[in-house]
Amino acid sequence: MLTSYNLLRSRFRRCHHYAAAYRSLSVVLVKPDHHPPPIVPSFSHPSKPKQFILLAFNAHRFHCHRSFFTRAKPAQNIEFNDRHSQRAVKTALWCNFLVFSLKFGVWLASSSHVMFAEVIHSVADFANQALLAYGLSSSRRAPDAIHPYGYSKERFVWSLISAVGIFCLGSGATVVNGVQNLWVAQPPENMHYAALVICGSFVIEGASLIVAIQAVKKGAAAEGMKLRDYIWRGHDPTSVAVMTEDGAAVTGLLIAGASLVAVNVTGNGIYDPIGSIIVGNLLGMVAIFLIQRNRHALIGRAIDDHDMEKVLHFLKNDPVVDSLYDCKSEVIGPGFFRFKAEIDFNGEMVVQNYLKRTGRGEWARQFREAAKKKDDTALMNIMSNYGEEVVTALGSEVDRLEKEIQNLVPGIRHVDIEAHNPPTETTFSSESIQ
Repeated sequence: MLTSYNLLRSRFRRCHHYAAAYRSLSVVLVKPDHHPPPIVPSFSHPSKPKQFILLAFNAHRFHCHRSFFTRAKPAQNIEFNDRHSQRAVKTALWCNFLVFSLKFGVWLASSSHVMFAEVIHSVADFANQALLAYGLSSSRRAPDAIHPYGYSKERFVWSLISAVGIFCLGSGATVVNGVQNLWVAQPPENMHYAALVICGSFVIEGASLIVAIQAVKKGAAAEGMKLRDYIWRGHDPTSVAVMTEDGAAVTGLLIAGASLVAVNVTGNGIYDPIGSIIVGNLLGMVAIFLIQRNRHALIGRAIDDHDMEKVLHFLKNDPVVDSLYDCKSEVIGPGFFRFKAEIDFNGEMVVQNYLKRTGRGEWARQFREAAKKKDDTALMNIMSNYGEEVVTALGSEVDRLEKEIQNLVPGIRHVDIEAHNPPTETTFSSESIQ
């Protein structure tokens, strides 16, 4: 019996506005010129007059539970318009494969250290584009029981792995190779072949970079952000990763070309490993930028301040909301957000809205008839039924708030609204639950 008491007590705490709804009944069910005592369920034990006792509430009819406040939405496929990102990744993938083939052939012919750095750079880029393509595909899987918010963040995981690959394979290998050959460098052979490959690779990588820049611009326009802000804080890391990697590739080719020109003009082979070291440091900076960007996304980043302010302003000005507590947001994927808030509801306004929809006359008649009877059983039954309707009305208000929040910021796919517990808890008597 004590377990049943604790269960009912827990449920009643979560619906603390239940009593407020009863108090508001005296306001909404009577005529303006008539002021009878408010109908409040205060049934006191003789030895404990100050305690509020829950009496004669049937457990099977008391349906006030948490699902009225946080409802599980059906699983849906994650739909995000990332065609521009897919196009950028596929273009970069095939361009890097072609460039790698050209660079590898020239490196075998010339043994240039800077060309070796470019070969490693192309290998890293090709592997990274393959990881990004896999991340795009896997992130579109539908939510399931293990991942109820979907797999959208998986693209952040593979973008992070891609960035680590750039740092270790691209930056580390090229810097080590340049340093090892810094004092024993000789002018590379067949430099004219290397020059031709650098020019051809520049054209190919430049075309891929243009496609990536267009993808980033489309992503920024879709989220209503400036290009610079989108590069740093945009919700889709894939197109930004492709753009930065292609930008580093084009810049690396310019550095490699300048190194070979310096070697050809001066006859000093030291400029070849110096170019390799510079390219490696460039790749390291790109990798650190991508690692930091994806790290913030995986840790959990709040939505933009502008969107958060719109949601909070709407809630603060809604008549059923008295106060807001513990409002939080999180980016759960590219263009997908989660919002959570604890709300102190205005019980009287909830009842007012409910009675406007259903009509107060019938409830007023039932309460008057029950009050005329000497037995309190009829009054308690009607109060129980009325309480259930009020809790259902509160659930309808929560649904309305969720829908309007999602209309206000379409990217918010999950809204978790909870009733805020009052600072002082109502005291119950276990003697009444027998």
